[in-house]
Amino acid sequence: MQVDANTVRKGHVLDYNNKLWVVIKSEIMIPGKGNAVIQVEMRDVRTGIKTNVRFRTQETVERVQLQEHEMQFLFSAGDDYTFMDNTTFEQLAISKEIIGDPVVFLTEGMVCKVMTYEGQALSVELPQTVTLELVEADPVVKGQTASSSYKPAKLSNGVRVMVPPFIESGTRVVVNTSDGSYVERARD
Repeated sequence: MQVDANTVRKGHVLDYNNKLWVVIKSEIMIPGKGNAVIQVEMRDVRTGIKTNVRFRTQETVERVQLQEHEMQFLFSAGDDYTFMDNTTFEQLAISKEIIGDPVVFLTEGMVCKVMTYEGQALSVELPQTVTLELVEADPVVKGQTASSSYKPAKLSNGVRVMVPPFIESGTRVVVNTSDGSYVERARD
């Protein structure tokens, strides 16, 4: 389907030069003189090669329609992560590279959105937030509570996050999966 280049966003898949490319990042650039352009960083679906392309904002590009599946994470073996389709019970192994940085937040039984094209997984979207327990938190420094400061802490999955000073070790917290930031104390 033909779409305007200025509507291209992260996660979209484009048919460009007879290859499938997944958009990693897109940014509209408005120079001081001349027309606006959109800078797109893309990764070839099959080979994994990355490239940067500039499109004029009034250009059209071919966007590929993907199938969206709700899949449950089962287990990992090396750099492959196995998911099961909740409706057909088919299993699909997806590489760590496709999942990206949020892979550290995957937990057994987690339901994710997997985008596929002709049976091949192109992207995995985790839930917006996860609830994890803090296993280690630095003690509060006197006077630190006066300002909106944060202290380092370690989650049960080994990821380090910055938390408010009143959060202590053993507390369950909600963390944003896209950037690994603290959201709130868990309400359970």
